[in-house]
Amino acid sequence: MRWILLVVAMVGIATSSAALREHYRTDSSPCSINDKWDCGIVNHSPYAVFGGVPVAIIGIAGYALLGALAVKRSWRLVCVAAFMGLMFSLYLTYIEAAELRVWCIYCVISLCVISTFSILATSRLLADLVRRKPASQADRASSP
Repeated sequence: MRWILLVVAMVGIATSSAALREHYRTDSSPCSINDKWDCGIVNHSPYAVFGGVPVAIIGIAGYALLGALAVKRSWRLVCVAAFMGLMFSLYLTYIEAAELRVWCIYCVISLCVISTFSILATSRLLADLVRRKPASQADRASSP
């Protein structure tokens, strides 16, 4: 599972990198599809920067951290970090829907990536917990 999660994290890094390129682009956006889908509008909005840092850089760093934690098999930390990333992505999705009323294809892909990562990481952690639970119950049954 850790290698699958690493690949998913790498897809997230690639997607965030494309969004970062869009953030610094000065010419017309190649993903300006219509008045509802325009990465340029989203990535040049005031919401594209958080604490002075482009959101796409936060995404790149977050996906790199998730990949590293997955490779180390730190499943609890992976789940906590993935949940935080998912919450941040859902916040940004809300901004696109309610404030900007314009969608960025890279942001939607990133939401799908972090959602997939979160589901896979959580299922991995739950599988570990289920495997450990019967062992602890057997220990209690055998003790006097």
